[in-house]
Amino acid sequence: MKRLLAFAASLALLPGLALGTPKLNIGSMSDYLRADKNVFVKRIHNSGDSTAFVRVQAWELIRKADGSYDEVPLDTGSADGQRALVVSPARLIIPAAGMQTVRLLFTGPRAHERLFRLRFRPVVPEGGDDFQLSDAQAEAYEDSLSGNVQMLAGFGSLLFVRPSQVKHQLAVHKQPGGFLVRNVGNATAVLDSFRRCDKAGYDCKPAVVHHLVPGAERVFPQQAGETIIFEHLRGADAAQPYEIRGEPTPVRQSAFTQR
Repeated sequence: MKRLLAFAASLALLPGLALGTPKLNIGSMSDYLRADKNVFVKRIHNSGDSTAFVRVQAWELIRKADGSYDEVPLDTGSADGQRALVVSPARLIIPAAGMQTVRLLFTGPRAHERLFRLRFRPVVPEGGDDFQLSDAQAEAYEDSLSGNVQMLAGFGSLLFVRPSQVKHQLAVHKQPGGFLVRNVGNATAVLDSFRRCDKAGYDCKPAVVHHLVPGAERVFPQQAGETIIFEHLRGADAAQPYEIRGEPTPVRQSAFTQR
């Protein structure tokens, strides 16, 4: 709090100073709370040239039978009437070229995987709000943005909370023109560093990441002579590597039903 007041006081003394805008970097857009952990710490960086005042909001995403999601704001409780995820702090003050951490504490039941959406939104504080600036200090900060208030950009991320009895397992089947991957575990499967390469597996296109929720399956097309490489991330266990060469062999089409 002392650093905040000192910063605000300096703005009040220099009302004509143009400090630019804050610029947030929240790191990964997808984070995973392992089955053996109940706390996740996320680092939020400000690479801009002005202090960032950031509000953190959270929602639980409840998956419905049709594959869509209901969003439940945490300030009104989660689906079972409890605040399963505690976000601390819910507001951040990050100096220029600085970093702060957000602690995500999960206290709810973990019979199945749970999913949360987080939003990190830089704001212009108002006098008397929960950032505890005076009217003059808040006005000085807004003036320091030099008309760039509309350029304040927020970011969102997802937090996957693994079930307590987690099971990471894939079923991979070759089929004509490609292969099918099905998630037969009970946690969202992360196919990391998914790359399409030449036959030798050296000359590859840029890597991407694919997610498969429990019970989902996906067909990946594959050209003859193409090698596809990826890793299945498995929490505390070592990642499982896959290397699938483009020489598909027929399989019974009734083995799985595509969604």
